[in-house]
Amino acid sequence: MATASERKGIITFSGDFDHVERLGPSDTNASSPGAVSIVTLAIGANTITPPGGGSSPKSVTIIPPSNNLATMTLKGVTGDTGVVLHITDYTQIALNSPTTTFVLTASAEIVGVRLVWA
Repeated sequence: MATASERKGIITFSGDFDHVERLGPSDTNASSPGAVSIVTLAIGANTITPPGGGSSPKSVTIIPPSNNLATMTLKGVTGDTGVVLHITDYTQIALNSPTTTFVLTASAEIVGVRLVWA
């Protein structure tokens, strides 16, 4: 069963200049899975499949554990060069519908990676 979700983006700068950047209108999704999963990434390629059940996620937020030391590389498929994600900061990715799978390649096992689907 789907759940409605709303995402908002705000970036605040301070220091040499002060500025608040609001990222477009909020993104709503009437078919959000409203799901949070906690996964363990094995060393190497890990195929991630969005939740199904009639939902259609528009985003995933990848939250590594705060004590993580291993790298995670986001890839479309195994074999891609990919993009290395920050080891402890969250990453939010907007998804086109339908997104069937993506790959997170880990340099070592990472226990407790949180995936928030909206």
